[in-house]
Amino acid sequence: MTKRLAEVARKVGVSEATVSRVLNGKPGVSDATREAVLTALDVLGYERPTKLRGERARLVGLVAPELTNPIFPALAEIVGGGLAQNGYTPVLCTQNAGGITEADYIDLLLAQHVSGVIFLGGLYTQAEASHGHYQRLRRVNLPTVLLSAPVDTLSFQTVATDDAAAGEQAISHLRQLGHRRIGILLGPTDHIPSQRKLAAVRRLLDRIGDPLQDDMVVHGLYALESGQAGAAKLIDRGATAIVCASDPLALGAIRAARRAGLSVPEDLSVVGFDDSALMSCTEPPLTTVRQPIEAMGKAAVELLLAQIGGTATAAEELLFEPELVLRMSTAPLAR
Repeated sequence: MTKRLAEVARKVGVSEATVSRVLNGKPGVSDATREAVLTALDVLGYERPTKLRGERARLVGLVAPELTNPIFPALAEIVGGGLAQNGYTPVLCTQNAGGITEADYIDLLLAQHVSGVIFLGGLYTQAEASHGHYQRLRRVNLPTVLLSAPVDTLSFQTVATDDAAAGEQAISHLRQLGHRRIGILLGPTDHIPSQRKLAAVRRLLDRIGDPLQDDMVVHGLYALESGQAGAAKLIDRGATAIVCASDPLALGAIRAARRAGLSVPEDLSVVGFDDSALMSCTEPPLTTVRQPIEAMGKAAVELLLAQIGGTATAAEELLFEPELVLRMSTAPLAR
């Protein structure tokens, strides 16, 4: 018992007396502290006292913003498989318009006494979104890992692609092909990965003396239809090539080119991002910047298991190098 009290107290950052009060159902403990102590018991593998015990399983929440973008099912498969190999059952939580929110899912997962949560994307990547439910995870000290770059105010173990390198690779490739009117098609303006890509592109073009023009940047939603609408604007503004922040955006750009009577890549070069499933089978096959999702997924699982086991280091962001995959949707600028 003494060892258990000491371990739980150390994990939560409270006294052993406070842990004892929670375990014995005594008053004088805040709801947040009580929840943190009970969560620590679950994470450390101790059984709750009978009167505080719920059905406990080795569960880990996988929270995804959507499944229409094929990158998220691919990540879920890798992460879920890694968890299963280590004896944990993944619980997939997917948002949809007008449905259950991220905050609602956190309530549900905490009620199920999950051992941890891995976010495959979500509101933590948007500066103007609500982040209160992430702070709740921090208060109860639940092991948490984020996949994709978060806002600066959140401090969790994070695994992300180097978005700056991705932006530089795409732009450098298109400039080598002779393109100068290069459009940039991104997610929402407050989206951190999009901000990082854009900042890197601006730095690169400033350095070579050809600054990016504001009319060559379009923000929108991460959907094919948004990509089509945004690309149509860039085509009207004279873009000969477009760099897209996701593969669905790139597919939308190709559709916009065809609606405008243009051919890809003869009249317009298009670069995607992710290298999600079947991008080598599109017409034309898509040039894209590949995220190393297998390595990233395995790293996310390792970070979570380290937190659960109490061996995690301080919160940090692991950046993985992307890879430009050359296919048939880019070509030299027609003279």
